[in-house]
Amino acid sequence: MISRKFFSTKSLQILAVGVFLLGMIFLIITNNPSFANQKQPVKVDEFISRGTEPFWSVQVTKNGIVYSTPEATKQTFPYVKPLSASGRTLDTVRVYRIRGRNNNNNILIIKKQDVCSDGMSDKQYPYSTTFILGNTVLDGCAEKK
Repeated sequence: MISRKFFSTKSLQILAVGVFLLGMIFLIITNNPSFANQKQPVKVDEFISRGTEPFWSVQVTKNGIVYSTPEATKQTFPYVKPLSASGRTLDTVRVYRIRGRNNNNNILIIKKQDVCSDGMSDKQYPYSTTFILGNTVLDGCAEKK
């Protein structure tokens, strides 16, 4: 049997104050952007990777990752967030694990360099890049778009 003391006026007042305080805390948290768990837009650094002999390119944008060559049709992959090297900033090295057709694991690596040369022009790029597409490994240079 429940004691009458449990339902005393003082107990009900304390319970009401507690419920009121919890409600106020809930309102403060949900209406304050610094407390609310809001999704922030993801900043995507866009890159263009290029290689010569054979000629190829990979563009990284928020809309996807696109591989193209003069000889073949473009292959488009969904954008994936890059991995970074442990203990390094994201700009040091970016590794994109790209799911391809037949669940092939394709990998794009963009690594910060002092200078990268494509071997055909005088242009100097700030990143070197390696693209692994199935059993094909392509090496080149990259820059932010």
